[in-house]
Amino acid sequence: MATTTVLLREDVENLGARGDIVRVKAGYARNYLLPRKLAVEATPSNMRQIEQERAALMRREAREREMAQARAAELQSLRLTFARRAGEHGILYGSVTAMDIADALRERGIEVDRRRITLPEPIKTTGDFTVVVRLHREVSVELPVTVVAEGGKKSEQAEAPPEQGTSEEPQE
Repeated sequence: MATTTVLLREDVENLGARGDIVRVKAGYARNYLLPRKLAVEATPSNMRQIEQERAALMRREAREREMAQARAAELQSLRLTFARRAGEHGILYGSVTAMDIADALRERGIEVDRRRITLPEPIKTTGDFTVVVRLHREVSVELPVTVVAEGGKKSEQAEAPPEQGTSEEPQE
C-alpha cells in the first residue's frame, strides 16, 4: 500500500494531534485529510516551513488551551433545563439533541460547536443528565442538563393527594 507523510493541521480522532507529522495511506490523505484541510503534505521542500508552522501551532495551541480553560470556568456554574412534551412515564415525544444544547448555550452568550458536545444518543426521557463538552483536546467540562415535562409542576401538584385538615372538607 502506498503511504504518504502529512502534517496535521487539526486534531484527528485516532490519528494524532494538531502539529504531528504522521504516515497515512495515500487515499486517506488525498480523499479525506487534504480536501478538508485537516492536513498538508509533508514534502521535503516543505519540511522547513512545516517546522516553523509547528512552532506557531504550539503557540496557538497554548493560547487556545487558555481560552478553553476560561470558557470551562464559565460553564462550570451553568445548568441547562429543557421543558419538553412528555408522555405518562416521562418519555419525551421528541428528544434533546446536541444541537438543542448548543442553541441553549448560544442563547446564554456561549458559543460552542455542536460537534464538541458528547452525547452518545439523544436524550429521550425526563430526568437529570450529565453531558460532556470538549472545549479543547485537554479541556472538557461536565454540564448538568435537566429535562422536565412541559407544565411539569402543574401535573405534580395535580397528582399530589389533598392535605388533611383543609377547609374544603366538612369537619364534625
